[in-house]
Amino acid sequence: MSDKKLLILNSKQIQQKIDRIAYQILEDNFDEQEILIAGILPRGNQVADRLKKVLDNIAPFKSRVFTIQLDKESTSLKAKTSFDVQECSNKVVVLVDDVLNSGKTLAYGFGVFLDVPLKKLRTVVLVDRNHKNFPVTTDYAGIALSTVIKEHVDVILDVENEQDAVYLR
Repeated sequence: MSDKKLLILNSKQIQQKIDRIAYQILEDNFDEQEILIAGILPRGNQVADRLKKVLDNIAPFKSRVFTIQLDKESTSLKAKTSFDVQECSNKVVVLVDDVLNSGKTLAYGFGVFLDVPLKKLRTVVLVDRNHKNFPVTTDYAGIALSTVIKEHVDVILDVENEQDAVYLR
C-alpha cells in the first residue's frame, strides 16, 4: 500500500457537507419537537456534535446528542451507551458515523435500538465507501466514494487546530 495521501475533503468542504446534511435532517423532521442524535465513537460522535451545532441554529426542534461505543471486533453486539436507550422510545433517532465501509458498525448501531419502538431511525455518514458486506444504506452521506478494498479513508476532525480533512491512502 502506498504512503501517499490524496485529499478528498478539506475543512471547508467537510463543514459544507455537514451543513447540507443538517438541512436534509431538518426537512425530514420539520414537524418534530425533538430528535436524538447518536454518534458512534470515536469519530461519529464528533460528526454528531457538529450536526447538532448546525441544527441548533436552523431547526425549530430540540436536538440531543448521545454516544454509542461498540466492540467492533466482537461477533455479537456489545455496546455501551451514554444514555438510557428507552429514552428514544417513539422518537426520531439519527445514527451517525464517520465512514461507512462494510456496514458492520452501522448494523451493530441499529442493534442498540432493536428493542425500542422508534418513530424513525435515520443514518448519517460523512463518507460512504460503497463496500458493504451488510445490507446497510445511509439516509444522508457527505460524499460517496467508489474505492478499492486496499485503500483506506482517514477522517481527521481536529477541532483545536481546525485541520479537518478526509484523505484516501
